[in-house]
Amino acid sequence: MSGERKDVSSLGRESSWEGVRAVVAGFGVSGFSAADTLTHLGAEVIAVDESEGDRERREKATLLQILGADVRLGEGATATLPDDVDLVVTSPGWRPSTPLLMQAADRRIPVWGDVELAWRLRGPDAAPWLVVTGTNGKTTTVQMLESILLAAGRRARAVGNVGTPVLEAVMDPAGYDVLAVELSSFQLHWTSSMSPESAAVLNIAPDHYDWHGGAEPYTAAKGRAYEHVQRACVYNVADPQTRRLVEEADVVEGARAIGFTLGIPGLSELGIVDGLLADRAFVENRAEQAAELGSVSDLYSDASHVVANALAAAALARAHGVEPKAVRDGLRTFRPGPHRVAEVASIGDVRYVDDSKATNPHAALASLQAVPRAVWIAGGLAKGATFDDLVTQARDRLRAVVLIGRDRAVIADALTRHAPEVPVLEVETGQDDLMDRVVEVASSLADAGDTVLLAPGCASMDQFTDYAHRGEAFTDAVRRLAERA
Repeated sequence: MSGERKDVSSLGRESSWEGVRAVVAGFGVSGFSAADTLTHLGAEVIAVDESEGDRERREKATLLQILGADVRLGEGATATLPDDVDLVVTSPGWRPSTPLLMQAADRRIPVWGDVELAWRLRGPDAAPWLVVTGTNGKTTTVQMLESILLAAGRRARAVGNVGTPVLEAVMDPAGYDVLAVELSSFQLHWTSSMSPESAAVLNIAPDHYDWHGGAEPYTAAKGRAYEHVQRACVYNVADPQTRRLVEEADVVEGARAIGFTLGIPGLSELGIVDGLLADRAFVENRAEQAAELGSVSDLYSDASHVVANALAAAALARAHGVEPKAVRDGLRTFRPGPHRVAEVASIGDVRYVDDSKATNPHAALASLQAVPRAVWIAGGLAKGATFDDLVTQARDRLRAVVLIGRDRAVIADALTRHAPEVPVLEVETGQDDLMDRVVEVASSLADAGDTVLLAPGCASMDQFTDYAHRGEAFTDAVRRLAERA
């Protein structure tokens, strides 16, 4: 470590990054975006990842190497932090306890996430950020928000944890009017200077405790979304933790607390009145008036969690100045992406629904509460979560349960304690035919009027590439079953 470390704290889009030596930790979607951006800014970039990845990743590595970056992929590539490093940009999933990041901390080298880097690289006329986080419903809400903003005529895009890296949008030469930014607890952990126009924390429930080290640091990470908010901190009236996070946040003077509720809205709240979405927060006379933002029947589903997501999206849009008609039009035309409460087929009066995106108990419970009777397919990687509350609340809706995955015993034990009358079958088979067997078993347990519901309540990586792979396997298996019926 012979060179004098450069101070990167004041560097931005118009700064000279020449001579800055930056390590990008992780070479996934966000890692490539960070390495590519820093290379174009003139920094000396070293990108590292333990996995060589697929053909696409290797092609991206070759491209960056042509542009001058040093890309190191493969086992051992992340073991040691190189010398003379001025900055580490980490992929969001990397734990603080990762040896390379601990070495950076020991050497007092700044560690930013790609979201932190994106915030610092915004231009002078940068698009404002409308941030969405929470344990569940983030992607649906941010996509609803995007739909509303587009209906209002804004050049807008849903970015962040939803798929498109926020850094890519920030550096887009065409620019945007506004960005709808989904952030995970991992991304928020590595973010410190962000000052969004408005932010919403949808809910707080057990998830990723193993990564964060418990409930308190996980909740605190979510609360970072409210830090330095300029206009509105949107919270869930039904979840007191979200209101507490607003109260504890250091916001810009004049920022307001705006609640959303499935009940009749109070002052500075959005809620439901006679089946209508009503706004008592962004109207001139909040004591006597409410703006109509459409009807619950306009939404793709009247499930309570869908309505709550719509209200949160509407609150962020209204804080941005969007008119009620655009809120209604955006929500009316919105449809969710795949693997989010998607009906695959109906076979013999039994519905088959793919909600593979339900990767924690809170999300799985929301899916179960949206159907009257279910054969529930669950299991995978529990991430330290427990299922006692879910089983207690959903037991009357369970026809039977089919369990898969490494941590299926965690769910089985909760069912034994709180719903011993519910039949439970565990499926152990190879990955190639796993879902065919699962769907076959679930079908044999279902009666007319039931829903076979894939809402695993767990992550998927023990048996599948990701939740999408799991959902596709379920969908394919259901379609094969329908062909045989």
